[in-house]
Amino acid sequence: MSLTLDLTGRVTVVTGGTRGVGAGIARAFLRAGAEVVVCARRPPWDPVAADGHTARFLPLDLRQPDAVRAFFGAVAADHGRLDCLVNNAGGTPYRLLDESTAERHARVLELNLTAPLTASLAAYEVMRRQPDGGSVIMIGSVSGTRPSPGTAAYGAAKAGLDNLARSMAVEWAPHVRVNTVVLGMVRTELAAVHYGDEAGVAAVEATVPLGRLAEPAEIGDACVFLASGRAGYVSGASLLVHGGGERPAFLDAATVNHPKEP
Repeated sequence: MSLTLDLTGRVTVVTGGTRGVGAGIARAFLRAGAEVVVCARRPPWDPVAADGHTARFLPLDLRQPDAVRAFFGAVAADHGRLDCLVNNAGGTPYRLLDESTAERHARVLELNLTAPLTASLAAYEVMRRQPDGGSVIMIGSVSGTRPSPGTAAYGAAKAGLDNLARSMAVEWAPHVRVNTVVLGMVRTELAAVHYGDEAGVAAVEATVPLGRLAEPAEIGDACVFLASGRAGYVSGASLLVHGGGERPAFLDAATVNHPKEP
């Protein structure tokens, strides 16, 4: 039996959907037949498109609550409904805690935790009035489940985002489902910034049990599943899309050779 994920007639908003993982998510929803609206502070270099369909771009600074509320009101007015919000926008520079101020670290928390909360509340006001409700998907990170030196505020925000999603899933049931997709490392156009040249990328890939970085389309497919009716009983969940996680360092550091089972 094939698994068909048809979102024809559905409307999805992807924050930060103009490049990288966000664009991959937007394209996956387009391929599933959804109408897609992507937002960011700046327009994409190229239109986000797939299978002959193009996502609509609207400018938005997610750190401006009044603008966020107006944005979701406009989407609902223009498209007639809102079925899914993917809170993808975020990020952080590499910065050790004692190399900056609390105020600068707080801005990372604002972008990666407060902004998704603001967007989710605005989307909920639309979805709660629809007979079939809607779905909110948080884009989390393995940084929120392990120590994240150099990106501590980002890791803290992602940990908070996962917990926030679980609470939303309880408060907003049964009309709105809320889940988190927890990402590992993804190969995007910015991979060289994070991991270096191809040799650096290959070295990083060797630390992943599946032996490679994720592709943005794979993250998008996970989001489409969670937004679809096939995941109608999935809420308050954290879906790990990280290629098996990270090999424990002690396995490589230990001097004992453990024989394999026959």
